[in-house]
Order: sequence, then C-alpha cells, then structure tokens
Amino acid sequence: MMVLVRVLALVSIIATGFAAPTALRAEDDGVHKLALQISDNDAEKMVAVLNIAANVSRFYSSIGEEVEIRIIAFNAGMHMLRTDTAPEQVANRVRGFSQSMPNVAFVGCGNTIDSMTRSEGKPPPIIEHSETVEAGVVELITLNEAGWTIVRP
Repeated sequence: MMVLVRVLALVSIIATGFAAPTALRAEDDGVHKLALQISDNDAEKMVAVLNIAANVSRFYSSIGEEVEIRIIAFNAGMHMLRTDTAPEQVANRVRGFSQSMPNVAFVGCGNTIDSMTRSEGKPPPIIEHSETVEAGVVELITLNEAGWTIVRP
C-alpha cells in the first residue's frame, strides 16, 4: 500500500511539473512576438537591432504570417530614440520604420528619460512615433512572462 501511495505521489508531481509550463504559456494567437533590447549608445548595435527587426518582419511577411516587434530602449540605448543624439543613419531608418513597418514599435524607458531630464535640465527630444513605459527592463520582464522572445544583439 505504501509503495502505491509513493507511486501515485510521484505521478502527481510529474504530471503537475509537465502541466505548469503549459499553464504559464501565453495565448497562442498565431502572431509571433519579438522584443529587441537596445541599452548601448552604439551605432553598430542600433543598426543591428533595426536590421534584425526588418529581416524578421520581412521573413514572416514572406510566409504569410504575422509578427509583432517591440524595440525597447533604455539606459544609453535611449539615444536611438532621441532626435538630437541618434546617429543620422539610425534616425533616418527609425523614421522610415513608422511608415514601412507598422508592426515594429519603438518603446522608450521613462526612468531613463527622467534621468536624462534631470542631468540636462530639460526633457530630451524623443521621436514622436515612439511610446514610453515606466521602466524598460520591467517591460522586457513583462513581455518575457507573456511569452515574447527577447533578443539583445
């Protein structure tokens, strides 16, 4: 009898262990979800993020599938979304994305914007087609928990 109880307990633990990840998985709505992190003021990394977003968007479009992409900028990566400090090639491409790839969203970190405002004495000029979240890293955590793929080039 004791062996049977142990076997049933083990089966229950195993079944629960396999069921838990499924319960945590986000609803499968058929849309691929990618979050790209930019946290460095480095033109090459900014271009890499934009290239990845464009390539992923084109790939899924070519096979008839949808993809939602969020580029999350925080820390020094916020310069990618600033109209006064973004490298010219990056700024031009970011502007183009709003027209050619509406499935790509640019998201800035409110904490970083607040920090820049304090150090510069005025709010930094941010591209108009971006959105702001309270904390960029928290946004990445939230997206990860919702089943998004997070990539940091």
